[in-house]
Amino acid sequence: MVERGSSSPVAPQAQSGKSGTFADYAGLSVAMLLGDMSRGGVEAVVMNYIRRLAGRKLEIDVILNKDSSFPQRRELESLNVHFHLIPAYSNPLAYHRALFALFRQRRYTIVHAHLNTINLFPLLAAWRAHIPVRICHNHSTAYWGEGLKTLLKYVFKIPARLYATDYFACGEYSGRWMFGNRLFSDGRVFVLPNAIEAGLYSFNPERRREKRVGLGLEDSCFAVGHVGRFVYQKNHDFLLKIFAAVKRQRPDASLLLIGEGELEQRIRHKAEDMKLSDSVKFLGVRDSPGDWYSLMDILILPSFYEGMPLVAVEAQANGLPCLFSDRVTSEALITENTVRLSLDQSPEVWAAEALRLSRCCSEYFPAAYSVEIQAETLFAAYRHLARRALGPQEQRVHSGRENYATTLP
Repeated sequence: MVERGSSSPVAPQAQSGKSGTFADYAGLSVAMLLGDMSRGGVEAVVMNYIRRLAGRKLEIDVILNKDSSFPQRRELESLNVHFHLIPAYSNPLAYHRALFALFRQRRYTIVHAHLNTINLFPLLAAWRAHIPVRICHNHSTAYWGEGLKTLLKYVFKIPARLYATDYFACGEYSGRWMFGNRLFSDGRVFVLPNAIEAGLYSFNPERRREKRVGLGLEDSCFAVGHVGRFVYQKNHDFLLKIFAAVKRQRPDASLLLIGEGELEQRIRHKAEDMKLSDSVKFLGVRDSPGDWYSLMDILILPSFYEGMPLVAVEAQANGLPCLFSDRVTSEALITENTVRLSLDQSPEVWAAEALRLSRCCSEYFPAAYSVEIQAETLFAAYRHLARRALGPQEQRVHSGRENYATTLP
């Protein structure tokens, strides 16, 4: 079955079961909880919002694993956003002790945890430290092919809700998976889209030419793109099979893989075994993603599971045709040249659809995915939740913010 995007999709609406209007509330302090701060989709989403919120009547701290690669460090410093490096949650006792001490010291108004089912651990510490607003934000789902990892997700997701005062999700699919149909249908899950600076991703024919020259690609080359970590979830094995089928019809085709991860070497070896090495380019992590989307002719995401993939939003803002697996939420079908296919379909079916889509074009992109708009929604939500928790008069503003960074043992 082929499922297509709409030329006029319904814009996602923020959903919340909380009554009352968003009222002004000055002096808020928010801790954003992340894990390994690298260049993943969740980190990119959080950074998009931080850029828009920094400088408002809002003090933001970012808390992350101290062994993170942390490429955003200088930018956070330039935005006057403070960060704290703590032990990884793979060491639960050290992680909890460090967070509990930090929460007691900083006395945040809001702890906003972006660790999906792992939110259990930071929210437990926030509950013990009497943080008044504790947000459990889910960005993902699960697939049983990951075995123990998936089992732990199902084990953790229920208690993760217990220590939260509020539930956020990047879309309906991820919201229902994490919090259940009843909570979602009752309006108790606030949907905050993975919003972007759409102008940064506009199609640029000049950049397309420059990037192709830099990679030695002809103008006529059919460039298949994928942006994502080399992990089981992204299903690179099937992507190579799709590309092999594309190449049988378009011998000039190239596959561009942007990202890094634990399975990269295995995928390199598989490309060699399939005699595709000359046509597959492993590009690592790249800046200016809009330029790379301009270079491509189609983006293919055959993922086993996703929440609401940020790359799907970015690529469609570029006008790039997209082909997703049916494990990617239908909410990702933003533009008319975007299609979902079942993973049960053959690589040849996927290849035929990819080649057909490359001839389409679309310039439509809904304003609902603009971070300029959604950052205002998030700021208003923070103010509302703080007023609800603390009342109109009380404020909790932490002090002692002389240093940009703190590293806790």
